[in-house]
Amino acid sequence: MTNISIFDYDLPKELIAQYPRSERDASRLLVVHRDSGETEDRLFSELPEYLREGDVVVFNDSRVIKARLKGKKKETDAKIEIFLVKKSRGRKQDISRTNTEKWEALARPARRLKTGDEIIFDEKLFAVVEEKKGDGLFNIELKSEESVINEIERIGHVPLPPYIRRNDEAEDAERYQCVYAENPGSVAAPTAGLHFTGSLLNRIRTKGAETVFITLHVGIGTFRPVTTEMIEEHQMHAEYYQISDEARIRINRAKNEGRRIICVGTTSLRAIESAGVFDSNEGWYIPEIKSHGETAIFIFPGSRGSFFTDGLITNFHLPKSTLLMLVSAFYERDKVLEVYKDAMRKEYRFFSYGDAMLIL
Repeated sequence: MTNISIFDYDLPKELIAQYPRSERDASRLLVVHRDSGETEDRLFSELPEYLREGDVVVFNDSRVIKARLKGKKKETDAKIEIFLVKKSRGRKQDISRTNTEKWEALARPARRLKTGDEIIFDEKLFAVVEEKKGDGLFNIELKSEESVINEIERIGHVPLPPYIRRNDEAEDAERYQCVYAENPGSVAAPTAGLHFTGSLLNRIRTKGAETVFITLHVGIGTFRPVTTEMIEEHQMHAEYYQISDEARIRINRAKNEGRRIICVGTTSLRAIESAGVFDSNEGWYIPEIKSHGETAIFIFPGSRGSFFTDGLITNFHLPKSTLLMLVSAFYERDKVLEVYKDAMRKEYRFFSYGDAMLIL
């Protein structure tokens, strides 16, 4: 068993980025070469210099929804804040004229809500509490005469993580979103993708690398800390992912031909590692039957023998977080923490709006 304390480190508060840089690809990029242990200090705009012709760069095209909704209980006018966690799937929707969506959600203050309560957000959107699950979680049904997701986007707030100590601002609606984001469903940004611009994507393709888009809707696990002392006892929250037939075929073809698979962010890596299987004859590949579903995969040092993924672009992650454990599994814990110390000494910016690493 592994004690969580070995994934702890001290981070000066001033290195936690509160705002994005003025230009997305102006972020700094710490390049880590796993074979030699050498590192380089570059700019994110220089990323194409490290790509080869034939590389497949995998992006998560999930779109962040404005998951924070502020409303009032219908009966008492008590203020209630709802944080949408995960959309329920596989259930029949209300066939009445009112558009409905079922969600798992956090509520604050949770003690004020019980099953059957109605929460009014405005004249066009309200919710009914269907089940109180404990630990602040509820199953709710959102209802609107219009498209529910459109109403969420109209009145909701950008779900900035708690270490960004300010309210969301107009700029966040654009900057806490990848330029290629398409499929709404995440409640946190796949932050490694925030550094990309349309121009940078074109330069990657000009270099001869392929860009492939998959979807993993980032859920509550991004926000919630590990509470178990031994990491093996931690239970991950399930997240929905989907890999299209086209993406699956292109990734499989590249892997079969010995080309590199480089994941943009831990979310893309989790989707690929969840779907990928290893066959002694075939090598690594993604079968059609595993190209979508929910994943609660927990990757930490010692949890797997090898990776489908050959390279990883990622931001710097919180102490004792599952994301730091994943990166430590992809490289080595001691070396990752040394890289983090070096980044702090050089005043790299950390977390969602911070700088990035490229691990090859």
